[in-house]
Amino acid sequence: MKRVGAVLLASGLGRRFGSNKLLTAVEGVPLYRRAMTALAGAGLDRLAVCSPYPEVLEAGKELGFLPLHNPNGAEGISASIRLGVSRMGDMDGVLFSVCDQPFLTTDSIIRLKNTFEQSESAICALSWQGQRGNPVLFPNHLLGELAALTGDRGGGAVVKGHPDRLVLVEALSPKELADVDRPEDLDG
Repeated sequence: MKRVGAVLLASGLGRRFGSNKLLTAVEGVPLYRRAMTALAGAGLDRLAVCSPYPEVLEAGKELGFLPLHNPNGAEGISASIRLGVSRMGDMDGVLFSVCDQPFLTTDSIIRLKNTFEQSESAICALSWQGQRGNPVLFPNHLLGELAALTGDRGGGAVVKGHPDRLVLVEALSPKELADVDRPEDLDG
């Protein structure tokens, strides 16, 4: 059985949103807590959350996440990825998830994990009708490439370098892949 960890990337500054969107409630629950709850129920071997926000780190600790303080969030998503990778080296695979997909389900995360466990060394990404989205689960041997990322470059750069390894896992609904970048994204 493969050991799979997950890193929740919760360091965004919410520039396009106009404020810290992680704290924005959807159906009465802040975005960061919705993401944590979806991951916490998926039977993953280790959970970590990268964030500069004490409220997010404290909530993560309560839900069984390893809280990783990220003082370098302004650098871009790569700072959170590097921090998360630093605590996942002993995992067979690491799933990276974001907080701004309020309708991501635990069931889809489990489907990603199961697909990864049945593969040799695939990169497994949640998708809808052939379009890759998040979360993405990477095999251990690619963690070095993820750790080498800089600036506002995320795991997509590593996926592009290994297109033959990409396996798309269909989400249960297109709504799961919808992300919140601006307040009006919550109106639909």
